[in-house]
Amino acid sequence: MDDTPGSGPTARRAAPGTVAGRATGPGGAAPTGRVAKAAPATRATAAKRVGRGPKGAAGRADSAGPEVPGDHDRRPWSGERPRALYSRRIQRTNERWALPTRAVAGLLSRPELVLGALGQKEPVEREGRVLNRGVQAMIGLATRFDRGGDDRPVDPVVMRRQMRTSSRLAMPVRTDVHAWGRTVPGPEGAPPVPVRLYRQFGSGLGLGGDDRLLPAVVYYHGGGWVTGDLDTHDASCRMLAAAARCVVVAVDYRLAPEHPFPAAVDDALAAYAWVQRNAGALGVDPRQVGVMGDSAGGNLAAVVALEARAGGGPVADDVLPPVVQGLIYPALDARLDSESVRTLGEGFFLTLASMEHFRELYLPDASDWTTGRASPLLAEDHRGVAPALVVTAGFDPLRDDGSRYAEVLRTAGVEVEYRCYDDQVHGFLGMAILPDSLALATEVFESMGRLIRRPMAAGTPG
Repeated sequence: MDDTPGSGPTARRAAPGTVAGRATGPGGAAPTGRVAKAAPATRATAAKRVGRGPKGAAGRADSAGPEVPGDHDRRPWSGERPRALYSRRIQRTNERWALPTRAVAGLLSRPELVLGALGQKEPVEREGRVLNRGVQAMIGLATRFDRGGDDRPVDPVVMRRQMRTSSRLAMPVRTDVHAWGRTVPGPEGAPPVPVRLYRQFGSGLGLGGDDRLLPAVVYYHGGGWVTGDLDTHDASCRMLAAAARCVVVAVDYRLAPEHPFPAAVDDALAAYAWVQRNAGALGVDPRQVGVMGDSAGGNLAAVVALEARAGGGPVADDVLPPVVQGLIYPALDARLDSESVRTLGEGFFLTLASMEHFRELYLPDASDWTTGRASPLLAEDHRGVAPALVVTAGFDPLRDDGSRYAEVLRTAGVEVEYRCYDDQVHGFLGMAILPDSLALATEVFESMGRLIRRPMAAGTPG
């Protein structure tokens, strides 16, 4: 177990983490209505260790740890996304860096030295995209110290333990966020679902111009439906609560192979329904509840958005649909036959072999692969689902899943903001030991908070 203060019930699983960099994507979604016209792609400013000294000059990381995100532009949403400023001076008092995390972050803050020592000075390029140098250094070190080579463990218990260990190394822990755990009713005939709730200290008290009721984000962790748990994503959920200024409810859904499809989907829907039905007790606005997830969790968030849409799914009528869905490098097509899977399925952390292994454990019946509950991209009807924030990485085998889904949603009349961080790999959101990753994770989480507060989020999508 993670020894983080305020941790919830004993977690049952573990998740993938990885990496960082630069962004491309449309400038923003239309401020009103559900249909957003595709905006021309623009290069988003990824704050690369931008620290502000006394005179406003860019500074370098100090002894408290690598440069991290901090102060943000809080301007209302407009056609152009505001440029976020990341201040190490502000953030370092709100974080706890374990000594090993700080040591690895310090090493990776000098990627050219690492790559030189590894004999890998040449940049990695695919389809005009250049891999982030910090990511390249991390991949090089991981390859050098991977004593198992290609004989990756297939035992889920071993994978979960390894992911739990790596997650503790990869992220600092926000100390200005309160976390507590409980269980909520599970699907009919199934056990209760453990959840962990996060709220930044002082939020929802009418301070700083915020309303008393906060928005909420129901978060589903990644890990191939086989690994990942409340502890592996604890630091990320803390960051989400702080950056988005929302209550975060992290869901510890049942994992395969002990509980194959559709157990995870059923738990995800049950947890979302519980949040909606208990919004008053949680101090959140039931009209501002969104869903979010990374990788396999992005798959679950997309399925919940599909099945909980107004008048179009199996969720009870007393449960309002999500007002936004945040899909972070989501797995949306179980067939695994996209072009990015074929060209990027080796060498960038997430491999085709591992995805096939996860699929075998989670979806043992191949007839389920093309159902909307397993592959949201293949659902028959996407009309009326929540507006979407879709984030992908340029060197991710699942990149095409996200980009295709964004287009499918737009075609169905759904408002979409799509971003591809061109120099990143799958899992970058959970690898804050890289300065770029920490900055980009904060940018993504802040965007989720801004979208969930948009005027159209005051009512149900329709």
